[in-house]
Amino acid sequence: ELALKSLGNEGLFLFSSLDTNNDLYLSPEEFKPIAEKLTGVAPISEFEEEETPDPSGEMLSIVAKFQPLVMETMTKSKDGFLGISHVALSGLRNWTVAAAPMSMMLARQFKAFLPPKNKLHLGDPWWIIPSELNIFTGYLSNNRFYPPPPKGKEIIIHKLLSMFHPRPFVKTRFAPQGAVACIQAISTFYYTIAFRIHAEFQLNEPPDFPFWFSPGQFTGHIILSKDSSHVREFKLFVPNNRSLNVDMEWLYGASESSNMEVDIGYLPQMELESTGPSIPSVIHDENGNVIDSRDPSGEPIQFVFEEITWQQEIPWEEAAQKLEVAMYPFKKVSYLPFTQAFERAKAEKKLVHSILLWGALDDHKPLSASLPLPGSGRTLRETVLESSPILALLNESFISSWSLVKELEELQTNRENEFYSKLADLHLEKYNFPVEMIICLPNGTVIHHINANYFLDITSMKPEDVESSIFSFSNNFEDPSTATYLQFLKEGLQRAKPYLQT
Repeated sequence: ELALKSLGNEGLFLFSSLDTNNDLYLSPEEFKPIAEKLTGVAPISEFEEEETPDPSGEMLSIVAKFQPLVMETMTKSKDGFLGISHVALSGLRNWTVAAAPMSMMLARQFKAFLPPKNKLHLGDPWWIIPSELNIFTGYLSNNRFYPPPPKGKEIIIHKLLSMFHPRPFVKTRFAPQGAVACIQAISTFYYTIAFRIHAEFQLNEPPDFPFWFSPGQFTGHIILSKDSSHVREFKLFVPNNRSLNVDMEWLYGASESSNMEVDIGYLPQMELESTGPSIPSVIHDENGNVIDSRDPSGEPIQFVFEEITWQQEIPWEEAAQKLEVAMYPFKKVSYLPFTQAFERAKAEKKLVHSILLWGALDDHKPLSASLPLPGSGRTLRETVLESSPILALLNESFISSWSLVKELEELQTNRENEFYSKLADLHLEKYNFPVEMIICLPNGTVIHHINANYFLDITSMKPEDVESSIFSFSNNFEDPSTATYLQFLKEGLQRAKPYLQT
């Protein structure tokens, strides 16, 4: 109360965003973002002091390619952003180019991507940055402007993402956080490492309120020597193959409980790529003498690199799937593209288990995950869809798929394939915001469906208060949500028996 009286709402909001341990005192470390902002001088980090460039160490040149969010893809653009202040979106509208189009980095900094000694098999995932959140720990505060100082392996990820924007958070507010990697290929001296990173950006600064920009994921690969002295190739990017790939959330007040707007949109390009292999920062001749990096005519000396012969490798798709399952255990069940799921169901004479969402199910934070609302994809995937009984039944009796509402709306209007259009139509007829779980026959006929809000409402009730016998609780499982979802699937199988027996 005293702090509120002294600072007012707006001042307390800014103070709280810096006071990370909530002790009502700002330590020098907590005050650092403001000091850097006011002075324009950023002190050299401990990491950079420790990592004094080796005179013979190699440097890697990385370029950033960035195309800003397509504003017209935001849902709120349909009514001309009615009721949304221009200030709220200023950080987004002003972010039109990468913060650093090019950067030179030490090859040895990429040692963070090397596997631990117990993860040397192809496709065996490990955590570069472990996820510290789950459904029980909740999520981190929305009321923050400046990222905490990165530590350890976070430093290289933070440095890379800072090429896009000066305020990357390498640990997202929501699970699953972090970065996961696996070996995609092995040679005598090199690894190809595939990786997936969940990170987000804070686009606003005081006196504006926070605006969070959360790409679905960053993925990519690095080819580096086993001693990390040489990087042959590096690429990191946000996938742009789906119609929506970014979540956005912004606050409308000076407290954690203030109103929050949410939206989704499409980012055409956000990628980092090495311009070539890493090269020595200093060149020595055979006698150890330093020589000029340019030849007598003034042209840079050209380096010749040996060809890498891979002894073992797996396809990129397989490596990406391993990383996805590490992030999301519910993906132990294959979720096929919408139309492909119905083709497979017809061939295998199975039912389709389909999840229809406004935001994505397997991006790091599907839309509405941040809100205290039931029905988010995040709650589903971290509870029932990960449970062993559900995974077993889905693998045995269903073909699974998840789709964005926007994608099915586009399919619905595609008259080139009437069957696909009809499938989309049947699904959208049953959809209610934010998530609808649907069971249907291979011909698209819906035989059972339940809205995630209703599902989570009834699983939070006492068993004696649940009226519907369809969603009755079972004594076999302690978790009522697992028992109820299992009942939902079994009821679908029961209703489909006449079809499955023909």
